[in-house]
Parts: sequence; structure tokens; C-alpha cells
Amino acid sequence: MSNDQGAIRCLVAKVGLDGHDRGAHVVARAFRDAGFEVIYSGLHKAPDEIVQAAVQEDVDVLGISILSGAHDTLVPKIMNGLEAYGAKSDTLVLVGGVIPDEDRDELYDEGVAAIFGPGTSIEETVEFVRENAPER
Repeated sequence: MSNDQGAIRCLVAKVGLDGHDRGAHVVARAFRDAGFEVIYSGLHKAPDEIVQAAVQEDVDVLGISILSGAHDTLVPKIMNGLEAYGAKSDTLVLVGGVIPDEDRDELYDEGVAAIFGPGTSIEETVEFVRENAPER
């Protein structure tokens, strides 16, 4: 089931009750401009809805945008869901948002590949995806 054009498929997801999606839109647009296929989840998604979308759309990259402070409960739920579907090992999971330094190791332990805080350049994010997206 390889992708003919080789475009990297990305799901940009807003999880939880956080209503701020400007950053997610900026990332989604930048990923499109970089030639990635982008699916945007819309606001207020439960972890399970995001897992379902990632699995059904067979994405290479899952970018989770979270500003609500609930990353320590929501992100592990997503990672566990991906694992339950056998999709964790071939999905590059990125987290963007305000993640305190003391919470980062736990997210990396869960399998998050990278955390991009406020002020991260879009180029840096695009480059990371290009270099680390799973081969199809």
C-alpha cells in the first residue's frame, strides 16, 4: 500500500477542550505548502477520535496541538490508542504547544518524537518531518 507520489500524510489534531487553533492552522498550511498531504481534525477532539482518524487515514505523521495544559493525560491516551491499533511504531508523533520542561521527558517516554514549543520556526518543523517521517 505504498503512496505513489510519496507525499507525507499528516494529521494535524487539536485534542481536548482547548479552543485555540491558530497555531494548528499555521502548521497545517505550512505542511501543505511543503507538499505534505494534510488532514485537519477540527477542534475539541477526544483522544480516541484522533486515534481513529490517524488509523483510518493511514497517516505517517500525527501533529498534536495542545495548549490546554492537559498534555500529560491526553497525549498518553493517544499513544496508547495508536499502540492498540498497531500504528504507534509507524506514526511519527509530534506535539506542539506550551509543554513545561519538566513534562517533556514523560512525553518522550510515551513515544512522542518531538515537542515544538511556541516560537519554533515552521521551517524547523517541516525539516524534522522530512527527515523523520516513516518510509512507506
